[in-house]
Amino acid sequence: MSGTVRRQAPAAARNRGPILAVLRDWLPAEGLVLEVASGSGEHAVHFAEALPGLVFQPSDPDAGALASIDAWAEEAANIRGAVRLDAASADWPVGAVDAVVCINMIHIAPWAAAEGLVRGAAARLPSGGPLVLYGPYRVGGAHTAPSNAAFDADLRARDPAWGVRDLEAVAALAGDAGFGAPEVRAMPANNLMLRFRRA
Repeated sequence: MSGTVRRQAPAAARNRGPILAVLRDWLPAEGLVLEVASGSGEHAVHFAEALPGLVFQPSDPDAGALASIDAWAEEAANIRGAVRLDAASADWPVGAVDAVVCINMIHIAPWAAAEGLVRGAAARLPSGGPLVLYGPYRVGGAHTAPSNAAFDADLRARDPAWGVRDLEAVAALAGDAGFGAPEVRAMPANNLMLRFRRA
């Protein structure tokens, strides 16, 4: 049964190794990690297997994704059952956590989702707790590669509320919610990883 509901995201297979390498440096050695917008669940399983000191709480607003996450996580000891979570909502079904990770969401969602993500993370993280984001960003108002510009145009054609976000706008949003300035790592395929620490 699990094989029939497991979704596979080609991008997850490509980027999970580089992302994990950064998470090893950026996440605490132990504690509870909330992943917002877990999608297929492949990232959560990969990270949990590699980081046994952490417990992962995957989440997604989509019922099909929740089923896929739980199917992938059947044999993982340190992953909790997936919960339905809409980042833009003020009502999150999760209490205090030690870290929040969100991969490839804020450009494929309305800006309200980014606002909700930052607000929700700030309410649940301890002082110094990390909010880690991954995806494409514009820097200084410009795309970092022609492929990102094309991707942005495609996103906005699909939904005008979507699009590659400005790093500075995300940093300002986080700053308003009580996070410090981001640490930034360049990643393959013209993506960035950002770590914000709660003040």
